[in-house]
Amino acid sequence: MKRIRFKAAAAAILLSCSLVACGEAGEDGEGAEVAAEEDCDGKFEDGSRMAELAEAGEITMGVRYDQPGLGFKDAAADVPTGFDIEIAKLLVADLCIDPADTSAVTWEETISDNREPYLMEGRVDLVLASYSITDERRELVGQTGPYFITGQQILVPSDSDVESIEDLQGEEVCSVSGSTSIERVEEEGAVPVPREAYSDCADDVLNGSVPAMSTDGAILLGLAALNPDELKVVGPEFSEERIGVGYPKENPEMCEWINGVLEDSFEDGSWEEAFAATLGESGVETPEPPTLDECQA
Repeated sequence: MKRIRFKAAAAAILLSCSLVACGEAGEDGEGAEVAAEEDCDGKFEDGSRMAELAEAGEITMGVRYDQPGLGFKDAAADVPTGFDIEIAKLLVADLCIDPADTSAVTWEETISDNREPYLMEGRVDLVLASYSITDERRELVGQTGPYFITGQQILVPSDSDVESIEDLQGEEVCSVSGSTSIERVEEEGAVPVPREAYSDCADDVLNGSVPAMSTDGAILLGLAALNPDELKVVGPEFSEERIGVGYPKENPEMCEWINGVLEDSFEDGSWEEAFAATLGESGVETPEPPTLDECQA
């Protein structure tokens, strides 16, 4: 029953989030309306992956389905919602592909364990799935950004005395398998409890199976907002998570293109609008856009 409550409440919250605080909201909870560029003839270098995608008029985006505010998809929705999704739509539109056209854009659910394999196997073209940039991941795939910086915190029951990760030494803490978050939980002295989805961890906290869960603070705020009387986010951030875009390593030309689209969004206000319409709905002030990494030769 707890899981049903999470998913039903998430759908209602994200529907309202997508329809306010953004100048041009779409219908049916699909977030901001992002118009596709109209002419890509000669825009991209011949043979580049961007030119191939623009010519094909189709793209597959790897995103999360279980993170309110970042990447969430209700069973009845055609398009996921959240900050990651809004940034993904800007990239899709720059390729002259309509982000709202579900016959042209496939929103593939991508969990922590399969982000690198999906890129390496060609199952997705890009990954925007609360994807922390790390040196280890850059050995396998391309990553650029960040387009968002957050930090790891703790989600606990509202009546919990836990105030920080230090209070959970030797205690079980849930996070998602394959994520940097679960590795950091162990590094901080807690006992990691892996789950497939963040909603599973939140359910475990609600039903008392574990005393806490941990991941990026932005994800936790979204989960806490679904059960504000029963859950709370506590503690200082004990990591820095640099959220970026993943792309196939064999297509290094995508890095400069991605950075260009992100830089444009910082300058024209579309990044700020995307944040305000999604993560900003939790009451968090819109931060300054981060500094992008330089693309590696």
